[in-house]
Amino acid sequence: MASKSFQDFKKQAEEAAQEAANAAANAASDAAQQAVDQAAEAGQKAAEHLVKSTQEGIDKTTGQAAEAISSFGKKYGFQK
Repeated sequence: MASKSFQDFKKQAEEAAQEAANAAANAASDAAQQAVDQAAEAGQKAAEHLVKSTQEGIDKTTGQAAEAISSFGKKYGFQK
């Protein structure tokens, strides 16, 4: 009889250990997914910032070039 109780106790302990291992694996998986999501979001924000900065630089350069061409045209009588 004592052997049966020990076997039951051993089985319960093994099941509890397996549940704990599964919970730890799930927690690790969730943490890894959260890290991936945060990295993806940071990458997206960095890409958006790069595109915005590049567009602003292009707009500024285009404006400066148009101003220079206009000034050149006025200087040499092509425009009034």
